[in-house]
Amino acid sequence: MSDGKKMTSSRRHHLKSLMLQIAANWIEQEKKDITAAKETYMAENCPAPEVSGDQAALMEICKKLHQAIDKIDDERYDAESKVQKADKEIEDLKLKVVELAGVKKPALKKVRMSADAMLQALLGGKHKVTMDLRANLKQVKKEVKEENTEAGDWRKNIEDKVDRKKMFETS
Repeated sequence: MSDGKKMTSSRRHHLKSLMLQIAANWIEQEKKDITAAKETYMAENCPAPEVSGDQAALMEICKKLHQAIDKIDDERYDAESKVQKADKEIEDLKLKVVELAGVKKPALKKVRMSADAMLQALLGGKHKVTMDLRANLKQVKKEVKEENTEAGDWRKNIEDKVDRKKMFETS
């Protein structure tokens, strides 16, 4: 085989089966180790009770077992409360990190859209809104004054301008 070729499928399947066998052996060994650790822990911390005594001895054993159970429950509750407190601190720190980082606003894209199209997009297709701003404007009529372009009397021209000045002052 040259350097550029891959391994054959039979070789690949053989290696894969070997890896699976090794992994299965490791899992079995791990299970055996865990059960052995459990047995040693139980032998050290929970000796087998003697039940060959009278009723008073059995009552004493039961009281000792209840005390041990209460002690273990207290430890379990303390551990759970520590874990919950740590989880809450982690959540608070995550929120602080988000607040410090801030929210990044995306860059706005320039969109050419008419006012009618914007309103239709905002309000939905069922609302028909027209945005003809010129329809709402007040109509103003201009007064057209004919100016004499004749080279006539200049005093008459000044009198017209005085009338125009009075018109602006009164309004």
